[in-house]
Amino acid sequence: MADNYNVSKNKIYTLKLREILKELPSFCGDYFRGIENNTSILTRYGYATDLKIFFNFLVNEIAEFRNKKVIDITLDDLAELKVVHFEIFLNYVTLYENSDNEELMNNDRAKARKLSTLRSFFKYFYSKELLPNNVPALVRQPKLHEKPILRLEPNEVADLLDLVQDGDKLTEKQKKYHQLTNSRDLAILTLFLGTGIRISELVGIDIDDINFETNQFSIIRKGGNTDILMFGDEVRTALLNYMVDREKIIPCDGHENALFLSMQRKRMSVRSIENLVKKYASIVIPQKNISPHKLRSTYGTMLYNETSDIYLVADVLGQKDVNTTRKYYVPVSEDRRKIAARTIKLRDNENTDN
Repeated sequence: MADNYNVSKNKIYTLKLREILKELPSFCGDYFRGIENNTSILTRYGYATDLKIFFNFLVNEIAEFRNKKVIDITLDDLAELKVVHFEIFLNYVTLYENSDNEELMNNDRAKARKLSTLRSFFKYFYSKELLPNNVPALVRQPKLHEKPILRLEPNEVADLLDLVQDGDKLTEKQKKYHQLTNSRDLAILTLFLGTGIRISELVGIDIDDINFETNQFSIIRKGGNTDILMFGDEVRTALLNYMVDREKIIPCDGHENALFLSMQRKRMSVRSIENLVKKYASIVIPQKNISPHKLRSTYGTMLYNETSDIYLVADVLGQKDVNTTRKYYVPVSEDRRKIAARTIKLRDNENTDN
């Protein structure tokens, strides 16, 4: 089952979280225990890294905290913070140096996430009556600008899969590797485009998660729940072709169950699959910055265009909020925009002839 990979990942991030907690005030442990049942380990680890940045900011940048160590900060100290302190923090993380003297930057979306972490943190202790208020909740969120939604057109999908299968436009060096990996790479791209699977879900697939008799496979969703997805004939064919090559590989110890293996015979990582997608997509669609998530968007849009069923799209993609699905996977079609362009008449035809 995919649990093997996810259990291993959870152990790794649990240990990372515990290491960060050693550097934070002791009451932070109460917060993470309090939210454990409602959050994933990756979410908690992300919160912990945000809090580490915040507490280091306090002792390094705020005069009232400069004589303190991070681990000595108390809830009474936090009760003295004002809105302005959090506004200074958001300005600070725009560009700052970490403990290794590395220069780091955060855009508005990253700053909004950090503010969300602080709101959750203060809300927890406010609900326990250990803080008098939730000051971060009074801070205005950074304005988030909508990014253009990139996806592949049907002809681009076909061109991408043709390239992965044939390798015609690859360099001579790339073709050497392609001979060894083309069935694997085609299975990965076809799985993305044929099921809308997330990259984290794809990485975790084990061989015995796939049932070719029913054309189903099990995955661990973003929130940690197990789900069953169906796949069509094109995905089935690509997976079966890859399985012929996969059976010839002797995996490294600990990677025997992984479906997709790297050239080093280990489970492929998120980064390696991102690079794989980028390599092929940059050749076929150089003007678009295509990532695995853009392939997911492509699948969601194609499914909606074929079915007009927003609830089906949300269910297959594993999204709880149908409004999120509508926002990202239901585009205004070009044909509809052409209708809009022709609908409004600014002057009568006879006036435009004068």
